[in-house]
Amino acid sequence: MTKDPAAAATATPSPRPAAARGAATTPGATTTPGATTPSAATTSGATTPVTGPRRGAFLGYRWALLAFLLAGAAQIFLAGLGVFGLFDTGGDTFAPHRALGFTMAGIAVLILVLALIARSGARAIVGSAVLVLLTSLMQSLLAGLGKDHAAYGGLHALDGLLILGIAGYLYARARRRPA
Repeated sequence: MTKDPAAAATATPSPRPAAARGAATTPGATTTPGATTPSAATTSGATTPVTGPRRGAFLGYRWALLAFLLAGAAQIFLAGLGVFGLFDTGGDTFAPHRALGFTMAGIAVLILVLALIARSGARAIVGSAVLVLLTSLMQSLLAGLGKDHAAYGGLHALDGLLILGIAGYLYARARRRPA
């Protein structure tokens, strides 16, 4: 006759007090009388406020994202100015747009470094790394190819919107997290 192991475990009384049962879950671990186990509040994944240099890096990360988003709005204005300025002067009216784009690539690298120092989470670090790749590599590549093929120029604009979307997502997540 076979018995259910769970029923047998509950039917057999334990010589240890109920409070001590299950306290030592690791094989070979010992328990100290009066010792407490971590509460559910500390092990449930709740975030605690960051202090010290990590806090400074996190605040810098948040401010850098805001600066990046504001630069992105200026970038859209400069792109429009460049397109419609071509009809007025015929010169290189995209120079301010290009310069701000390279500046934004530098800000994206700063955002990544600050996210790493602040240990702001896997999503923030991966998102920041994607920002670096899209601003420094893809934007330059698509802008260069856009001179010969208009479709790449259109992808350059869509990539810019994707970049601002990722930065906006990262900023919104950073605002929700306590500093």
